[in-house]
Amino acid sequence: MEGSSSMVSNQHDKAKKGLEGSALDLPINRYANLKSATSDDDFTNVLALIKSSKTPAVINYGASWCRVCSQILPAFCRLSNNFPKLTFVYADIDECPETTQHIRYTPTFQFYRNGEKVDEMYGTGEERLHDRLWLHS
Repeated sequence: MEGSSSMVSNQHDKAKKGLEGSALDLPINRYANLKSATSDDDFTNVLALIKSSKTPAVINYGASWCRVCSQILPAFCRLSNNFPKLTFVYADIDECPETTQHIRYTPTFQFYRNGEKVDEMYGTGEERLHDRLWLHS
């Protein structure tokens, strides 16, 4: 009995990572261009896809405990619907500790074009984020 309850608990914990684990009411993504990296391996795979792709991308590095990150995350998800040709990625620094150890501030947004990082933005501001997305789309 004890083993099965911990297995259910582990499955429940897995389901609560990334965007789903934010406990926020996030807008539905209509274009399948919003991804969530929920582990170091997952993030490594997503980053490899971004670097091998010609599709522009933005990565939002945040944390579940970061109040400012929680304020901008719904806008980030909403903006993914306004820019369907961009790939949007959310990476929680606590879920991807090895691959995000270079991140010093949350939220940090990194913008990629043709597989190369071309810009970085710290902090929030939906209008600021929108303008950067427009610039890199």
